[in-house]
Amino acid sequence: METRTDLVSTPDGAFDVHVWVPDGGRGPGILLLQEVWGVGPYIKKVAEDLASLGYVVAAPDLFWRVRRNWEGAHDAAGLQASFEVLGQFDPGQGVKDCADTLAHLRALPEVTGSVGAFGICLGGSQAFALAGGEPMGAVIAYYGSAVPDALELLDAIEAPLLLAFGGQDPYIPRDRVAEVERAAEGRANVETYVDERAGHAFHNHEAPDFYHPEAAADLWQLTVDFLRRHIPVRP
Repeated sequence: METRTDLVSTPDGAFDVHVWVPDGGRGPGILLLQEVWGVGPYIKKVAEDLASLGYVVAAPDLFWRVRRNWEGAHDAAGLQASFEVLGQFDPGQGVKDCADTLAHLRALPEVTGSVGAFGICLGGSQAFALAGGEPMGAVIAYYGSAVPDALELLDAIEAPLLLAFGGQDPYIPRDRVAEVERAAEGRANVETYVDERAGHAFHNHEAPDFYHPEAAADLWQLTVDFLRRHIPVRP
C-alpha cells in the first residue's frame, strides 16, 4: 500500500495528515482519529489494517497546535506525558481540524464512494462530536470518554453509529456507559457494544497495561462487519 503525509491548511497554519492508500489504488475513505498517544505505532497499524480492507485512510495530527507530531510512549511515563499534552488540547478546535481533514479526505482522487470516521479514545470523542455536524456513511467511536456527557448529539447524528466500551473502564464508569445504552435504545442508526471483560484502550496492542487480546479481536471483527455493511468496498 502507498503511504504519504499531506498538509491541510487552516488560518492558523498547516498540519500533517497521514494517508494510507490500499493496493487497489482507491476506495471509500476513513477518517482515523488518534488516541492520547498520538499518531504512533498503534494508530498506524490500525490504518494499515483498514487499508488492507480496501479503505483510503487519513489520520490527522490532532495535537499539532500543542505539540506537533506527538507520539507518547506506551508506558506509565509516556501516558502521563500524553495527558499533559491533552490538558492543553482544545476539543472544540480539534473537531474543526477533524472537519477540515474530512473535507481533504473527500477531495482526494483516490477516494471513491462513501466516507466515514473511526475514532479511538480521544478520537472516539472527537468522532462523536464531528458526527453531530457532518454527514457521513458511518461513524465508529471506541471508548470516547466525552460521549456520556454529550448524548444530546444523538438527535443530530443520522449516520450509522457504533459506540464501543469496556465494562471495566476506570475512565468511563459502567454506570455512565449504561446511560449511553439507554440513550441509544430505539435509535435504528445506533449500535452500542460493551465488552464486560475489558477496560479502557483494550484494543491497543502497544499498551500492555490496557490490551485485552480476546476482547480486541472480538471488537475488531465487529468493526469490520459494521464497515462492510455501511461503507462497502466495491471491486
